[in-house]
Amino acid sequence: MDFSESYRCSLLPCYSRDGRHVAAAVEYRIVIREVESLKVVQIYSCLDKIHRIEWSASGNYVLCGLYDRSTVQIWSVEDPEWSCKIDEGPAGIKHCMWTSDGQSVVLIADFCVRMTIWSLVDRKCRILPGPKHISKGVMFSPKADQLAVLERKDCKDWLALYSTNSGNWDLQSRIQLASMDASDIAWSPDSSKIAVLDSPLTYKVLLHAADGSSLGSYSGYESGLGPRSFKWSPGADFLAVGSYDQVVRVLNNVTWQPLLECHHGSPVDEPADVAVYQEVEEPREVLAPMQVQQRQQQQQQQQQ
Repeated sequence: MDFSESYRCSLLPCYSRDGRHVAAAVEYRIVIREVESLKVVQIYSCLDKIHRIEWSASGNYVLCGLYDRSTVQIWSVEDPEWSCKIDEGPAGIKHCMWTSDGQSVVLIADFCVRMTIWSLVDRKCRILPGPKHISKGVMFSPKADQLAVLERKDCKDWLALYSTNSGNWDLQSRIQLASMDASDIAWSPDSSKIAVLDSPLTYKVLLHAADGSSLGSYSGYESGLGPRSFKWSPGADFLAVGSYDQVVRVLNNVTWQPLLECHHGSPVDEPADVAVYQEVEEPREVLAPMQVQQRQQQQQQQQQ
């Protein structure tokens, strides 16, 4: 197994969607490298410490979230002279993300008081009601024609659907959810259905169509902790729901009842001949010049 030399970074490196470049944040600097050769393509200096990096859909731009300054800076891979800065001011920024087409940026303010969408094409800003969560519950459909947002109003959960085709982010529908405390949403791969995951204290999964109409729901049991995660199958025919009882239930898209229940058993003991490797980083000693000279002399004596 071959490894490259190590590079310093303060955040987990982020690969572009085309797999050509990788971006790494080093405090306030963003370093962009080629994946094949690890050659440095661009180095940009931001105004403050970088808290989040994300690539655009085209792979030509990289987004840097500077939450301490309530600012977002965008850099170009191909044009070092081009840059963009968005300042949210007193509203602050807790999360930032690209839209599906890579032409706009979504910013979520402190305490989720509002959500703003800035267009890089016409420089217009659209302010939408704040989502329920900072980073969850805001998702674009795979076809990139709708935006689903999980909201909380009057102690009730709501699902808002916006159209992205016109560029005006028109509200298509806002429906009240039959949930206690919804935690997340997920579009199906064909953009026809939306799954809503309820609180871990309540086992309930809600299914809605792309227009907001209800398709059904599923509840595995009443007592005990509920679901932890869920995932659509590539063909949108099944929905897998993992729960705290160590069981994954695979639901069908007709009756929304489980076709299969996968139980997570005890730790695997066999086969015994499987080799498992663990990478251990050895501590590096920092030696003074005199200590380095003494060690070299000792090595020479041992060789003689």
